[in-house]
Amino acid sequence: MAEVSAGARDYPEPVVSWLAGGRARFIVAMLALATFYSVCWHLARVDPGKLLTGLPRMASWVGKAWPPATDELPVLLWRAAETVAMAALGTTGAALLALPLAVLAARNVTPSMALYYPTRWFLNALRGIDSFVFALLFVAAVGLGPFAGVLGVALHTWGSTAKLWAEAIENIPAGPLEAAAVTGASRVKVLAFALVPDVAPVMLSIGLFWWEFNVRASTVLGVVGAGGIGQELKNSMDLLDFPRLLTILVIILVMVTVIDHASQWVRRRLE
Repeated sequence: MAEVSAGARDYPEPVVSWLAGGRARFIVAMLALATFYSVCWHLARVDPGKLLTGLPRMASWVGKAWPPATDELPVLLWRAAETVAMAALGTTGAALLALPLAVLAARNVTPSMALYYPTRWFLNALRGIDSFVFALLFVAAVGLGPFAGVLGVALHTWGSTAKLWAEAIENIPAGPLEAAAVTGASRVKVLAFALVPDVAPVMLSIGLFWWEFNVRASTVLGVVGAGGIGQELKNSMDLLDFPRLLTILVIILVMVTVIDHASQWVRRRLE
């Protein structure tokens, strides 16, 4: 019989078995992870050699892009404004649609569990389809232009915002809601006067986050014809117009930075 180590004799046999099993599970988990990433590496066709040969080409593009082109700056700024408008309208529309569904999808305030699960499934479906895909579909439905981008942003953000708001509602203390219900207030009054004041700062913070995110996401919706500065970005890439491309990238960087700082400033005021 194999001799038990001195360290193992210090623990009861069930504990030793559990520790040994834990080591075995850890080894199996590491092997599974290694296999998973090996398969991912193969499926993604990762080739560091291609990257090394492509980097000098990118460096030559940087040289060709300087100085940035400014002859079309008014047009590009207008396209940037379109991008901000797409994100603002899409996010606001999504927020208005998300509010009632967030109540239905929150377990602690939903009027019926028969509504809870279908609402959750619907929100998951909206979240599962990216705004890029929605915009592509709406370009076919309403034509080229920023309106398709607004609709694409709104649908995806609708599902994501409602889910996060529902989780915020589920995390509020039950006391204020129960106290309001005891007074005989209707469900609508309980939600309006006991629920909304508690979750409003969190909900607004989540809404601002999605506006930031959608401004960044909207910059690429032009690739599918949904307008905004992304459309000019695609045109410049297709024409290999590197000075114009650099100007567009600078405009996007400035636009996103300004909006991020403004949103952070507002969120700090909510804390």
